[in-house]
Amino acid sequence: MPAGVPSLPQDALVAQRFKIEVKGTTIATFQEVSGIVSEIEVVTLKANDILGKPIVKQMIGAQKPPTITLKRAADASMDLWNWHKAARDGDLVGARREGSIVQLDFTHAEVARYNFFDAWISKLEATGMKAGDNTPAVESVTIVCERLERVK
Repeated sequence: MPAGVPSLPQDALVAQRFKIEVKGTTIATFQEVSGIVSEIEVVTLKANDILGKPIVKQMIGAQKPPTITLKRAADASMDLWNWHKAARDGDLVGARREGSIVQLDFTHAEVARYNFFDAWISKLEATGMKAGDNTPAVESVTIVCERLERVK
C-alpha cells in the first residue's frame, strides 16, 4: 500500500511539456528545463566550547539564487530575444521580470508551477542550424533570478 497523504495522487509528475509565462501571458513553450534548484549555503562555524574543546557547527546561510536553462525548437517569436536584448542594452528595469515556469501533463493541464522573481536572460544560444538537415534549430535560454518558489 502506498505511503503518504491519502488525498494526494501517488503518480509521478511526467515531464512532458513546459511553458514560460510573464505577466500571465505565455511567451514560449519548451522541451527541456534544467536548473530549478533550491539551495541554501552551509556556513561552517569552528569554535571552542567552554572547556576549550573544538566544535564544528553547520549553520544555515544565504539562499543561493538559481540559474534556469530552457531549451526549445526555435520559432519566429522575438519575445525571448527582446527580453535578452533589454539586459544587453543596459535596461535594468526592462530586463528584470517576474513570471512562471509551468509544467504541463499529456492533456496540457498544469501540474506544477515555479514562480521566478527579478529574472533576466543572461544567455541566448541558437544551435543545430545546418543546411540540408531536417532537424529543427534549438534555442537555449539561460535565466538568472533572485528567487524561485514552487507554488503548485
